[in-house]
Amino acid sequence: MPVTPTYPGVYIEEIPSGVHTITGVPTSITAFLGRAVEGDTKNPVTINSWADFEREFGGLNRKYPMSYAVRDFYQNGGSVAIIVRLYKATDGKPPVTKINANGLPVQAASEGSWSGKLKVRIDTNVSSDVATQFGLDPARLFNLSVQDAATGSTEKFLNLTVDDSPNRVDIVLKETSSLLRIQPGALPKDPPAKDEDPDQGKSVWDDANSKKTFNKAADGDKGTDSAALTTQADFIGDQNAKTGMYLLEKADLFNLLCIPEDAFQTDLPAGVYSNALTYCVARRAMLVVDPPKTWTSSQVITPSNANVGLTGTAARNAALYFPRLHIPDPNLNGAIQTYVPCGAVAGVMGRTDTQRGVWKAPAGIDAALNGVVELDVSLTDGENGQLNPLGVNCLRTFPVYGSVVWGSRTLRGADIAADEYKYVPVRRMALYIEESLFRGTKWVVFEPNDEPLWAQIRLNIGAFMHDLFRKGAFQGQTPKEAYFVKCDKETTTQNDINLGIVNIVVGFAPLKPAEFVIIQIQQIVGDIQV
Repeated sequence: MPVTPTYPGVYIEEIPSGVHTITGVPTSITAFLGRAVEGDTKNPVTINSWADFEREFGGLNRKYPMSYAVRDFYQNGGSVAIIVRLYKATDGKPPVTKINANGLPVQAASEGSWSGKLKVRIDTNVSSDVATQFGLDPARLFNLSVQDAATGSTEKFLNLTVDDSPNRVDIVLKETSSLLRIQPGALPKDPPAKDEDPDQGKSVWDDANSKKTFNKAADGDKGTDSAALTTQADFIGDQNAKTGMYLLEKADLFNLLCIPEDAFQTDLPAGVYSNALTYCVARRAMLVVDPPKTWTSSQVITPSNANVGLTGTAARNAALYFPRLHIPDPNLNGAIQTYVPCGAVAGVMGRTDTQRGVWKAPAGIDAALNGVVELDVSLTDGENGQLNPLGVNCLRTFPVYGSVVWGSRTLRGADIAADEYKYVPVRRMALYIEESLFRGTKWVVFEPNDEPLWAQIRLNIGAFMHDLFRKGAFQGQTPKEAYFVKCDKETTTQNDINLGIVNIVVGFAPLKPAEFVIIQIQQIVGDIQV
């Protein structure tokens, strides 16, 4: 409201500018679904490096191919990943290891047998000042230390208590520990007894009497690893319960989805990719599809099986890459093993986005596959020419350049489909604009629906699109040739206003990759006398 003048003088009034800056969303946050050694199974976990994965999920393990896909992702330039650890319980076997540490019932922080090397120690070297601060008897405080002997990781929590206070042991462990939890509903009334001091010359973790070890848990209390994921339900889960793939409902944003094989040299159960593709369409993300294990040569790929069952307009949100990769395995002393390409390709996409932008095709001589010794199938130009029109993106090996991504089509990229989203960068660019505008125009809701609002919408979306134009994201030499933003009485009629609707039309001229480079050569005859 304007200032109401009451006395002679100068009044200051701030007038809104109508600027609501639209910030582009990230473009290469990659979600991975699969089993792992350890880690949270109730929430998706965002990591920013391979070191994060090792710390949170246990690193490379031959039982869990997802770990190798994440390694390939970071080795090829990926930056942010969201890990969904899937766990399938085995009937009659407990998922989590539990022990009694001197009267304190504790359990491992996550499912699996990984906790067999955990060690827990209780001591009473507490602070009387903390006891006074919380109004507690110092005898009610204790310290708790836990070590994972497999990794050497150690956590120590000081001045804990079982009484109601900010330092209550179950609260502290839940919020800050990656190794330990109090067993649900088992918080004791009295603090635990302390462990003995170690013998001279021994550390607290070496002396058998100075700590409690998880490997001494009774068989009925020892955690077990996940059973193999063999059905569609094991991967997809339940959307209402937010299990399986739908744990991603708890994640704010992801752009790429990778679902590696559950065991080496196998395929995903039927229906996993189709359900995952439907979810990717709903979340404005791309599905990176791995080739079936039976694709051991280009001759087995035909127009009838090239789309691996992913059809319709939803297939615009999927891209398939062939063949699989040969990479050394440090768990096998560097022996060459075969891996699915989804993690490496997602890493290349992330690297390309960072260096060039989401509008640049993640393919070409700069799209090198780092760490790859060779490809499972060595394709010729002729074989590449057979697969490319089918929408199969080939991975190729060239002299000097090595192994590279040499295709950038969606699964609607077959020539016969003639789809407007034939190319991966065009589809990803559209998804990027959609998600950015979806998030950047929420301020419009409940605003008065008339020309002043429409003008603000045109201003803010126009500024966002013009910034992309300046970065070279569109065709055209002028903004008018590159994009348009329309929001006025033509797009929003009086009936729309009565229904509470404002219509915004945004168009852009996408950059399409130069897939075929044709060089015409002609001889110069010279000066012929006639």
